[in-house]
Amino acid sequence: MADGTEELGARWQAERCPECAFDPNGFGPAELPDAVAGLARRYQAPLTRFLAGESESILLTRPSPDVWSALAYACHVRDVLSVFDGRIGRMLAEDTPALGWWDHEAAVEADAYEKQPPAEVAAAIAANAAALSATLAAVPDDAWDRTGTRRDGELFTVLGAGRFALHEGTHHLLDVGRVLRAARGR
Repeated sequence: MADGTEELGARWQAERCPECAFDPNGFGPAELPDAVAGLARRYQAPLTRFLAGESESILLTRPSPDVWSALAYACHVRDVLSVFDGRIGRMLAEDTPALGWWDHEAAVEADAYEKQPPAEVAAAIAANAAALSATLAAVPDDAWDRTGTRRDGELFTVLGAGRFALHEGTHHLLDVGRVLRAARGR
């Protein structure tokens, strides 16, 4: 299960995360595209390690019913990258669009996260990170402050949305590591 970072989106656009220490203020328009692109590399090893002899079941283990598996966290990050790429595209094309709410909890079951091939998830993270990175790299200097709203008027800027997506990817690597350690009994 997600740990609430999605619900705190506005906060994580500008404040350091007390759990993973991600500091969004360390990523301005110049650094953000490369940092997002780097998520692909950071997810590759945990998702493909089973190919080197570790059981794929390790990726599917849930330490408790209210915690996602490592594969589900990776699928979530894959989808966050895509969702926020679309949201940023809308913020660049429309004046303060209503971005709606993506039910990330429902997506785990509806999209059968834990039945997806890990190598395909890793490839999709790479593709989605590259797409979001390209979108961010193409943002005009005067467009980083363009906005969109999500449920109850929660305001995102283009810069904040990019930072939030990067935080999700970074934070959930921490979750993936925890879940894998628990699944391995360490």
